[in-house]
Amino acid sequence: MKKKISFSTLGHRADIGEYMINRILPNRYADAVGPFVFLDHALPMKHSPGEPVKKANGSGAHPHRGIATLTYILNGEADHLDSKGHHAKVRSGGAQWMKAGNGIIHDEVVNVDPQTNDLLTHAFQFWINLPAKQKAELPEYLPIQANEIPQQMLSDKGGWIKVIVGEYENLISKIPNYSKQFLYHIHLVAGKQFSLSTEKGFEYAAFLPLHNAVINDTEFAAGEFIEFDRNGGTIEINNNSEVAIDIIVFGGERYTEPIVAEGPFVMNSRPEIAESYRDFHEGKYGKINYSTEN
Repeated sequence: MKKKISFSTLGHRADIGEYMINRILPNRYADAVGPFVFLDHALPMKHSPGEPVKKANGSGAHPHRGIATLTYILNGEADHLDSKGHHAKVRSGGAQWMKAGNGIIHDEVVNVDPQTNDLLTHAFQFWINLPAKQKAELPEYLPIQANEIPQQMLSDKGGWIKVIVGEYENLISKIPNYSKQFLYHIHLVAGKQFSLSTEKGFEYAAFLPLHNAVINDTEFAAGEFIEFDRNGGTIEINNNSEVAIDIIVFGGERYTEPIVAEGPFVMNSRPEIAESYRDFHEGKYGKINYSTEN
């Protein structure tokens, strides 16, 4: 039995500087899918040869508390610095996960990948809501390069699936999780089909970054976010086009604690939001040491 589709919707533009951003979650129908409370799609951008490399210099620095941020880089090189001393560069196909915990400031820029020389930038950023216990813990950071992300070929030479978060069959992501959650990138060859079994009670959503797809017998357009009901069943994806397509599927068990989100903070109560701002303005999140950037 195929899962029923609850709704579908398009995102809205939320550009940041030169980056063209399509904000997918939250939207007018959903504030969260499992623990995922935010999704920005940084649309593909072609850059000019010889374009100056952007440096993390403080102009984009901002705080977080109560969540884990996850940046998944399809094309480009993400340069990350934060107030706890972490610094890394993650290239095309890789991801970086940062547990904000009880407060951190980070600065992140995306440039073209010098190793691929395709002159493209293209990325996703997710916010994963933390349980109250982990909101009070110290921050952590984990950079993961493309060759460290579990990947499996689909049957009948249909494409592949990458496990960015969680598990799929014998694939297990390195990214920590504090509830049952998953984030898959499915690449489906022209004319092929893929079925994903689901778990009853979990929340599931799909996003089509660049191409149309037929999902559970309904055709959806590029840029659409699709959410499914919580009954059991399968998610069947068909690629009826003449080119390969990519699909992002994510979700997990429902977040049962109160959710209060404001700006860069996601907490469980209004007083905790007020405390988050107060601690930030009092300098308790630390400072970024930009001398480590090179």
